[in-house]
Formats: sequence, structure tokens, C-alpha cells
Amino acid sequence: MTKQHTLAIGLDGIAVAETDLSLVDGINGLLVYRGHWARDLAIHHTFEEVAHLLWFGHLPSAEELADLSGKLKANRELPEHVKGILKLIPADVDMMSVLRTGVSALGSPANGWPPTIDEVISLAAKMPTIVAYRYNCLQGREPLGPNPELDHTANYLYMLKGEKPNPAHVRALDAYLILTQEHGMNASTFAGRVVSSTESDLVSAITAAIGTLKGPLHGGAPSEVTEMIEAIGTKENAEPWLRSKLENGGRLMGFGHRVYKTVDPRATALRVVASELSANDPWFDLATHVEKVGLKLLEEYKPGRKLNTNVEFFAAAVMRAVGLEDDLFTPTFAVSRVVGWSAHVLEQAGKNRIIRPQSNYVGSMPE
Repeated sequence: MTKQHTLAIGLDGIAVAETDLSLVDGINGLLVYRGHWARDLAIHHTFEEVAHLLWFGHLPSAEELADLSGKLKANRELPEHVKGILKLIPADVDMMSVLRTGVSALGSPANGWPPTIDEVISLAAKMPTIVAYRYNCLQGREPLGPNPELDHTANYLYMLKGEKPNPAHVRALDAYLILTQEHGMNASTFAGRVVSSTESDLVSAITAAIGTLKGPLHGGAPSEVTEMIEAIGTKENAEPWLRSKLENGGRLMGFGHRVYKTVDPRATALRVVASELSANDPWFDLATHVEKVGLKLLEEYKPGRKLNTNVEFFAAAVMRAVGLEDDLFTPTFAVSRVVGWSAHVLEQAGKNRIIRPQSNYVGSMPE
């Protein structure tokens, strides 16, 4: 009989690695990136600065930031064969599957193990281009090339919409992308580290992570939040709509979180950004009002449950305010999370040992 091991369904509570990339403390509502509060990074820094922090271990100097920004801009263009593949994929294939295929097509004999920081930067630069290229093909428009005058987030919006974006929208989306760059040993990060631990290449690891994020239990888009806010429609309708939903046993989407048992720190940061923009953006203004009413009613109907706003609530508000459609929500999440995935792959490669858990056999034995 084989030795039996302690069983943890879904590996809940099981530490599988040591990391200095991030701390996720759901009990106390803490999210830390390499010794920095994630909420402060989102409010006071840019996507490129936080990517540098996760990839290199420290916030960049002016020279380091210019170097990283330049490398990201120089690596945005897609190879022609990838563009051809993106055009050939049937129109009814979902965007996450397209992104997974597009990233996989970036693999080449030059990719090996261990991964390099140049490979990481190149891949992170190309993922927004894949999403925008495919989106424009589906809209019947000629895809725009990257704009070297624009930083990472602004260029993403430019490629999607065909015009230089509103600076307020760039600010809001940049904050969201910072807050989703990294979030501990979640399912997609674990999948990427498992692949990398076999000494497979970076493209394979990120392809596996994208496939994992595609699952609705992990990267499900916050479209239900946008549907709720759209159904409410006006500030005056917020309380009667939400009260009716609760009295009929329904859930308020965007409230409560599996990990965070107190305030989601990512939602806290996005609330700050939303408050700056709500005066000039009707969608933000309505969303912040719905949040206020929702929290009041949840305390009334479910006292002591501590159902706070989660990141999906304000993610939905940000995505809709900047004009992104629902089918772009999760791909946009991936465009950001590739920073954390690749940082974990680099960390895994730095002190590698193959990840090979065991299972408990519960079947019958032969006679």
C-alpha cells in the first residue's frame, strides 16, 4: 500500500513556493508588491514603473524607466505570420482563445530555458497588440499599428479605438492594470510556474497561464457588474432596484470576495481613481453611487457578513467608462497579469525544482 499524504482539496492553504513578488493577505485586506502597497503603486505610479518593480526588484530610476519604456515600444509589432493566424481564426472564437493561440504562435527556436528578461519584455509588449489586432479585424477595420509616442496603456486604448485616448481614461485603466499585474499564487500563476519548472520555454508557460485564466472560476469577466449598473440606470433607481434584488434572494454583483474577508485593497485604490473622475464621467458617477447604496443595504440585510466592494465592481466601472466591451474584459486582465506571470517564471527559473505534487489513491486494490 502506498503512503498516504495529507489531502487539501484544490491545494487550499498549501504553500508551493517561496516568493518575494507579492503578499496577498485576505484576512487583513493587504496586497503588497515587493515591499510596496499595491494601492499606493496604482495611485502614484505608472504601468511601466510597476512592471519594472516586479521584473527587476525595485522601482526604476528615470534612466531605467526610459530604457524599459523604450524596449516595450520597440517590441510591440507582431510578426506577419501571427497576424495571418489572427485573421484566419473563425469570428465566433472567443477572445481569450484567440489570445492563447496568438501567444503560442510567438514561440520560436530562439525561445529556450531559462527565460530571459528580453523575452519577457517582448511578450508583454505584444499581448496588447494581439488583442487590439483581432478586435479591429472583427470590427471590419484595418488594424492600427502601435503608436511609439504613447506609453503602454495609452497605446493599448489607441490601437483598440483608433484615436488618442482621453488622459482621464488612460489614468483609470493604468491604475486597474497595475492592480491586476500580480496577485500571489493563483491558479494561472501556478500553472505557469509548473510549466516553467519542467524547463519549458516562456511562451509555453504563458500560454498555459492564459488557458487557465480563461476558465470562468478564475478570470470570469465582471460583465455581470456592468449589467447590474446598466439595469439600475439612474441614481434615483439605485436603492429600490438593489433592495428588490436582496429581498428576492438575489446577489449584488461586485460585493464580497473569496480571498478578501475585509475591504479588497484593489477596490480601495480604484475607488480613489473613480472619485477623481466621477465628476466628469457619468458612468463613474453612477457606479460610485451604486456602491455607496449597496454597502448600506448589505449591512442592513446581511449584518456582520462584511460584504465589501471587490475589485470586479470598479474594474467593471473602469472598463465601461473607457469604452471597452465585455468580451475585452478578461483579455485586458491578461494583458496586465502577464507581468506577474512572467515575474514568477523568472523567479522559478532562478531556483528551479520541478513541481510534482502527489495524489492519494482512493480506488480498489487488485485481488
